[in-house]
Amino acid sequence: MLAFSTACLVAGSLLFPAVVLLTLIVTTLAAAGYYAYQAGKVLLPSASDGLSVLPPAGGPAKDPAYRHYLLGQVWRDWSALDRATRPVIIGRVRSVQAWIRQRWRDRPAIYFLFTLWLGIEAGVVLAVVALAIVAVLLAVEYALVVSVGLLMWLPCVLVLRGLDLSFALVRRIMQICPHPECYDRLTLPEYACPSCGKRHRRLIPNADGAFRHVCVCGCRLPTTILLGRHRLPAYCPGCDRPLPPRVGVARIEALPFVGGPDAGKTTFMTLVIAALHGTVEVNGGRASFVTRSDEIAFTRHQEEMRLGRVSKTPTPLPTATMLDLSLPAPGGRILYLFDPSGEHYTGATKVEAMSYLAHGEAMVIVIDPFALPLVQDSLTTAERDMLSAAGISFSSEDPADTFQRVRNEFASRPDGGRQKRVAVVVSKADLLEKTTVGRGVNEVPRWLDGMGMGNMVRDLSNRMGEIRYLASGLPPDLPAVARLVEWLVGLVDLPLTASAALPYGRPTTENPRKAWKASARRAGLMPVSYVAARRTVFAASVLLPGATVAVVISVFATR
Repeated sequence: MLAFSTACLVAGSLLFPAVVLLTLIVTTLAAAGYYAYQAGKVLLPSASDGLSVLPPAGGPAKDPAYRHYLLGQVWRDWSALDRATRPVIIGRVRSVQAWIRQRWRDRPAIYFLFTLWLGIEAGVVLAVVALAIVAVLLAVEYALVVSVGLLMWLPCVLVLRGLDLSFALVRRIMQICPHPECYDRLTLPEYACPSCGKRHRRLIPNADGAFRHVCVCGCRLPTTILLGRHRLPAYCPGCDRPLPPRVGVARIEALPFVGGPDAGKTTFMTLVIAALHGTVEVNGGRASFVTRSDEIAFTRHQEEMRLGRVSKTPTPLPTATMLDLSLPAPGGRILYLFDPSGEHYTGATKVEAMSYLAHGEAMVIVIDPFALPLVQDSLTTAERDMLSAAGISFSSEDPADTFQRVRNEFASRPDGGRQKRVAVVVSKADLLEKTTVGRGVNEVPRWLDGMGMGNMVRDLSNRMGEIRYLASGLPPDLPAVARLVEWLVGLVDLPLTASAALPYGRPTTENPRKAWKASARRAGLMPVSYVAARRTVFAASVLLPGATVAVVISVFATR
């Protein structure tokens, strides 16, 4: 018996290193294999209802978009993987240890094979140490992956924001709501997803993504103008009404027409549109209406001008007539032509309601010469009969009073109401020239001074930027109108080859925006970016444990 015990002890001592190594290998490989299996179940599926559930996107104060993967979901995936592996592996190791002890404790050979039992226990302990190292390395790896990813993502956000801001500054992009009871100046429009229609108020590089935001429907939306954000339907965040298609790409120029009742604002605005259309088209560009209703109204005004009976502008505050000018040079312009009823200039509170006056750099003052008291007093009976036959009625609103109310409204602006460019247009010049008092009207500033408007002329000269004057009548001098409006809206580099052969040219309604292609994901699937990031993390999390296990085993095998 003593000889048998001694032989067992000697054999056990010889087999001890092999038992330790074998136990270490089997335990670590089993644990690593189980971890890889669970990592695959958590990280590889693209469904949103797996072991790591994807919470609903957005919220009451957030856009309906998924947050960047590294700012939330990566930690939910880590927590789910930890819950699925760590307790199970620890429990299995303890169960195996308990089973070995119980089996060997019931056999007398335990006293003879003690060395082998000790080798198994030692192998398990070493495996636990190895797995603990792997767990720490996995935690470090996750933190490293997230840190590196965020360090790559943050510069992208900053660079893209900087490029977007630079684009807006270089092109002097201004965004304005064209709709009444709003007229807000916008920092950022609200964009609608072309797939599901949900509105995104902060579609910029931010925590929802640098290059793209992923809508709740799975559609990927561009975050900057340079990436194509302008190809999405845009809306005013204040009144929820639509904005022009190229908002954010082309500078919006608000051009208000100021004048009292029956001053001829609508007639001159129609001439402006016709002149711009002819000039832009001849020079290789395109002038188009943003809405079909504007095209219909313009066609009606042209027909009324041809018949000599221009209808009165409705009294509600207007939605801007929007004219999109696409030019050979980059950018172009979107003109907001504001033509309110003259009654809106007859009271200070009514002028205050036209808040669009505060947004532009240019203004058109349309003066009805037959509303000037000195002109009315100077007309002969024959001239009055001629004007009556032409449908001219005398307005009781003195243009000087209209100008003063507008001037007071501009004075409340931070810049004191200093418009950069102001055009003063004396309307109905064709009829005025047929009267004695209308002689010399082509020298507009001097003529206005002689008709009691000298204070206005001097005030404009002292307080505004550049001032230009025009006497306008029918038939129109479209090249002269085109030169005036080109200067007003800042198209100074456009060579003028406009021709009077296009007196009734008509822009059409076109949408110059190529719509963003919607590609929503099927319901129940995670965003593509989430799937790609998860699989990257899976590959790293499987390779790292595998490499660590191989190193640990090789170290022990060489000793």
